[in-house]
Amino acid sequence: MKAENLLASASINIGVAMFILSLFSILKKQPSNAPIYYPRPISLNHHIFLDERFTFSRFLPSLEWVRRASRVSEGQILQQCGLDVLVFIRLFKFGLWVHLSCLYFISCYGLYLLYKEYKDIWLKRIQQLHNLRHRPDQFTVLVREIPFCNEHKAYGCCVDHFFSKHYPSSYQSYQILYDCEELEKLLIHGKSIRETIEKLTQQSLTNRYTRRSDSSKIEILKEMLQDVCRKIRHIRGEAMLSEKELPVAFVTFRSRLGAALAAQSQQHSNPLVWITGIAPEPRDVLWSNLAIPYRHLPLHEIVVFLLASLLTIFFAIPVTAIQGIAKFEKLRKWFPPAMAVQLIPGLRSIVTGYLPSVILNFFIYIVPFCMIAMAQMAGYISRSKKDIKACNMVFYFLVGNAFFLSLLSGSLLDQIGESFTHPKDFPGHLASAVSAQADFFMTYILTNGLFGFSLEILQPGLFMWNYIKSHTWHRGKRKTAYLNSIPYYRIIPFVALSILIGMVYAIISPLLLPFLVGYFLLGYVVFINQIEDVYITYYETCGQYWPCIYQYILVALILMQITMVGVFGLKSKPSASISTIPLLLLTFSFNEYCKRRFVPTFHKYSMQDAKKNDELDEQNGLMEANLQNALDAYCPPCLRPVDFEVVESCSTQPLISPK
Repeated sequence: MKAENLLASASINIGVAMFILSLFSILKKQPSNAPIYYPRPISLNHHIFLDERFTFSRFLPSLEWVRRASRVSEGQILQQCGLDVLVFIRLFKFGLWVHLSCLYFISCYGLYLLYKEYKDIWLKRIQQLHNLRHRPDQFTVLVREIPFCNEHKAYGCCVDHFFSKHYPSSYQSYQILYDCEELEKLLIHGKSIRETIEKLTQQSLTNRYTRRSDSSKIEILKEMLQDVCRKIRHIRGEAMLSEKELPVAFVTFRSRLGAALAAQSQQHSNPLVWITGIAPEPRDVLWSNLAIPYRHLPLHEIVVFLLASLLTIFFAIPVTAIQGIAKFEKLRKWFPPAMAVQLIPGLRSIVTGYLPSVILNFFIYIVPFCMIAMAQMAGYISRSKKDIKACNMVFYFLVGNAFFLSLLSGSLLDQIGESFTHPKDFPGHLASAVSAQADFFMTYILTNGLFGFSLEILQPGLFMWNYIKSHTWHRGKRKTAYLNSIPYYRIIPFVALSILIGMVYAIISPLLLPFLVGYFLLGYVVFINQIEDVYITYYETCGQYWPCIYQYILVALILMQITMVGVFGLKSKPSASISTIPLLLLTFSFNEYCKRRFVPTFHKYSMQDAKKNDELDEQNGLMEANLQNALDAYCPPCLRPVDFEVVESCSTQPLISPK
């Protein structure tokens, strides 16, 4: 390892991170920046205590946000944000504790800590499902591929007949879904017209010399909006809606037990009709994807797989080029003018030690956004499933490209060819490649952690957008909070990759571990701050992310153990290499146990828990209220009442409410 390269990278990253974090602590104190750095409290109508007086303390860096983040407990996170957010935070804590452990026992300790985390989150999931008994999805089943009723020329009557016949004691009602693309366009158009009317009206109230043309324009827009309202009422009529029915419905049951039985059973001898599943939480539903025919979903999956494969292949080009920059000898061979770098003292260390990790992070930054777009194309019915799919695709992309390709890019074809022809030599090749790339991954961790997390908390793009907007077309108007949810698909895979790098390098380059400890500490305080002040919860899956995180950590443990076999083999210690093999067997056995013990609870709702929650609701007199909540929750957005009060009068009939 070249000390000057590491020193250059560490100095630049630490200096940039300290500057960005200091700037953030100053900007966070300014009242004008509250919509950027305090959107969550603003949306929840919580008081924010920001001193609006001009004082020097407002323009001095401080660590108050770090102290505040360190005082937040897991109980507060679970209560305020839910189990998904707690799982996200505990990923940082897991990485911290496992890399603080004794190196000799890191593999066994990692398995123990992984089991302890799994069991604790499993128990919290059961408790969370008990605490969220009011959720409508516990009473509701999503039904797809409903047979068409030729007699009534509709799908709805089939749903009612089928479930009233097979579940007479628990079936309550159904909500059929419609192809409402035309209606959705009208609603968007109507909303746009209304906003324009309100904007022009506001301008006329503040401007004493309102032009006659503006008043005429308002009247024309009002007539257009009334015409849109008439079209909406027409499309919402029963005759029009019946023609646009989809073979998809949300079916509500009188009890959780009935819903669980229906959701987790095969309803017909033909498994491709009457397909049932537990309904997503209402705010989690992707309504547009429900219109995709179920039989087309495998085709969507194939297309997504092909696109992800193409992205992986094309990404090999910049990764291989980056490794050429990291190795100055190769760079000098490929590009002779690069020899001029040696003429400036210290520049070579910056080019080979800092620049490659920055370029790699730049290219990788766009990957999560590509993957989330692909996951959207896959046709998932909920935001959570889409995000989890994207999370998986990003992680395995990073393992394949950012890790393995970076390891093997020096002699990629030769190494892969030898590994296939002599599989028993793979651990040795892996250990050799890992040892050669230790300095590169140190700089990668520094850049991804210090620079990446600092930018995450500063939000420079949003800050600049808010500044420009506030001083141009939005001057003097009321500021709105910039609300976003936690980008799980963008953060979890990168943190999991850092855990993988740390575990693999724990026995080869222990010097990397202090950098990783700093990485997880900084990530922890940054995202606690973001969770408290910035991010809101768009959905709650009760810990569905944990089985994915568990798989990522398991991959890291297996790669670490294979690398150990190779390292001991390279050092001519066959007894130590052979003694590592039982660790691999223990890891695979541990995985089989966890799959049988914990995984089913994350994908199914047990009859025992459903019955217990039903009995508790009946004792407390809450069953009717929860059932009514479930009946109202799954009305499609396009059929919900809309507010066009700008033009409504006593002579205007209100838009009809959904059935």
